[in-house]
This record gives sequence, structure tokens and C-alpha cells, in this order.
Amino acid sequence: MEFRQLECFIAVAEELHFGRAAERLCMTQPPLSRQIQLLEQDLGVTLFERNSRQVLLSAAGRRFLRDARHLLEFSARAAATARRTSGGEAGHITLGFTAVASYRLMPSMIMQARKLLAGVEIQLRETVSTDLDRLLVARELDAILARSVPQQAGIESRLIEREPLVLALPAGSPLCEHETVPLRLLQGQPFVLYSPREGKYFYDRIVGAFGLADVQPDYVQRAGQTHTLLALVRAGLGVGIVPDSARELRFEGVEFRPIGQRNLYADMYLAWHAQHDNPALDAFLTRVVGVGVGVAGDQETRSDTPA
Repeated sequence: MEFRQLECFIAVAEELHFGRAAERLCMTQPPLSRQIQLLEQDLGVTLFERNSRQVLLSAAGRRFLRDARHLLEFSARAAATARRTSGGEAGHITLGFTAVASYRLMPSMIMQARKLLAGVEIQLRETVSTDLDRLLVARELDAILARSVPQQAGIESRLIEREPLVLALPAGSPLCEHETVPLRLLQGQPFVLYSPREGKYFYDRIVGAFGLADVQPDYVQRAGQTHTLLALVRAGLGVGIVPDSARELRFEGVEFRPIGQRNLYADMYLAWHAQHDNPALDAFLTRVVGVGVGVAGDQETRSDTPA
């Protein structure tokens, strides 16, 4: 049984006239009749009851018509899916990300992907940066959103966002009177700092900035995650420095102020394997991220493959 035979059968079943069916299929009547005969022989049933005046579907033909339509529809969908998958418009991507990326950047990126690549399924996996690096290198993830990129041959990356760091203050703090808070005003202030282990990226940037400014806060507590740090700030334990996207958590009793210090920001990269066989990832990189298109500003693409 061939798909062409199914097309011939459906045309005759709908027209109930071999001449009109042949014209519809852009063929002559004898080859059409031959295709129906071959189909009936393959199935071992009579699909049409014929006489000199009319063509009618048999009981078997009426039943087979429904299934034949389904078979052709399914084959058409399968072919279209294969073409979309080859072109990256269908398929699957596994995207890893850190918790902070989920506050603003990752949801925005997923919404853009839904608009541009509706047929691509994106599986999300949230974990810490060190695990993201390991899972990407092991090819358990197609791409990652992370603060740093694995320094391994074959890994490419794109600077997606350069996010300012801001000061988080308990409501009512005297520092809230300032529109912008210079780092020097944090001298001796009770300060909630990121953990040097779980929050190493932010720990290094914040402690480094204090060192360059010759400012020494009173480190009263360390926290591994941004939401924990903000909860401690809200409780009045001290102030803290967090990425600007932490505003999206909308902690009541916490206010945010810009910091009067240049180059105090946090980078977010998208990283992936340069050599991969996933057309959906290529489409995601090109159409959603803009890799290869050229984006103005601080964004850049980098390959860590040795020359």
C-alpha cells in the first residue's frame, strides 16, 4: 500500500466519479483505475461498488476512508516536522541557568523564543554555576546562562547582559535619604555579604570593589543566595549589594539605591559547544540571541578554542 494509492482512493471516494477524480489528480482515468485495483488487491477487500451509472463506497470503503485520511494527514505532519526540525524550527533544547538569571533575563529570553520558535521545546534546569559548567562540558546541557564560562576548548560564549549592582537597604535606613550611595558611606556599616563559596562570583566583585575604594564594612553575615540575603536585609541585620534584577523579587521592607561607583556590575553569559548537531540550538542562537547577526553595545561572542 502506497501513499499515492491512498490519494487516489480518497479522491474517488470524495468525488464518487472516476473521471472527476482523475481530473482532480491531474492524471488520466486508466492509471487511476489501476491504482484502485492494486489497493483493493493489497487489502483483499472491495472498496467501491461500481455499475454503469454510479460509483458507491462499500462498507469496507467507508471505514477505510477515515483511516486513509488520517494516514495522509499524519504523513504530511511527519514530513513538515522533519523539515522544521532540520531548519531548527522544531526540536528540543536544554538550557541551564543560575537562580539570579530567573529573576528577569531567562523569562524574557524564553518569551522571545516562544514567539520566534514556537515549535522548539526548551527544558529548563536551574543549578549553581559550578554545576552548570560541569553539565555543559559533559554535554548534558545544550547551553547555559551563567556568570562565568568554562575555560575549555570548544566552548563559545556570548555576553548577554551587563547588569549594575545596587545597594539593598532595610526601609527606614538613613542611607535611604540618598538617591545614589557612594561606597565610602558603607565604611563600618553592618553588611550582609554573599558567601565566598555559594556566591563566589558576587563575593569576589563586592569585596574587590571595597578593597579598591579602601572601604571596610562590618561583615555581620554571609548568604549563599540573593533571596536569603534580601531576607536578612529586610530583617534589619544590615545592608547588602545585589544585582539590579533582585528588584523583581519585590521584598517588602527593602529599598534599592544605585551605588556611586563606576564599573560595579555583574556579567551574564550564554555559553554552548561550538561543535554540536542540534539545529534547534542553532536557530535559538541566531534568532533569539542574535549570534552571527551582530548586536551593538558591550555584547560579544568569544570562542575558547585554541588557535
